[in-house]
Amino acid sequence: MTTYTVDDAQLPDWFKYPPEYIRIASQHLVDLTPWHLLVGSDALGAKRLAEHYPSRALFPFASRQDCDDVACWERGREGQVVIIHDFASPGWENEGLFESFWAWFRAAIEDTINWE
Repeated sequence: MTTYTVDDAQLPDWFKYPPEYIRIASQHLVDLTPWHLLVGSDALGAKRLAEHYPSRALFPFASRQDCDDVACWERGREGQVVIIHDFASPGWENEGLFESFWAWFRAAIEDTINWE
């Protein structure tokens, strides 16, 4: 069985998986083409994001297959989801902000419906 979370020992000290995410992952709703929840150690892409954006504490949980957008949780923005355009120059990486995981999830479902 595939694991959709990272071992708690590998998580940043400021982060805990939200119950909404655990619910979706436990139901295996992980492929919402073009979005895909990051599986296991892929979620540890936070190290790469930290190298690209050292002034931010980001923890990615989904990536978009048709571009470099990554859905993340960010320290200090509890409950919100930030969309980061990875590989953009620092200061130009912000692609969007959702007030909650469910708001992001609804948008991801709309992206899935509109995907061709």
